[in-house]
Amino acid sequence: MNLTISGHHLEVTPALRSYVTGKLDRITRHFDQLVDVKVLLSVEKQKEKEGRQRAECNIHVKGNDMFAESTHEDLYAAVDDLVDKLDRQVVRHKDRIKNHHHEAPKRLM
Repeated sequence: MNLTISGHHLEVTPALRSYVTGKLDRITRHFDQLVDVKVLLSVEKQKEKEGRQRAECNIHVKGNDMFAESTHEDLYAAVDDLVDKLDRQVVRHKDRIKNHHHEAPKRLM
């Protein structure tokens, strides 16, 4: 899995990087076939916007791309909300690709 964490108008500190990777472990626990994960953390400079801290993520898995974004006043809360959204998407994707067809019952003669 390729993990890229970048910041826009903010420096990604080691503590923030370890927090994001720790939260993304929850997604890899559900679905380990992630090819590429890109996380962008940014700060909006406009004062009239309430959710100034923004976190967005692109996940590339075999056969599908997933995207989620979250804004909040606190960047850590935005990351928590982002991981919740991605977790729901990954579980739903895993459920879709699973084979739900049951084998036909054998005939008794």
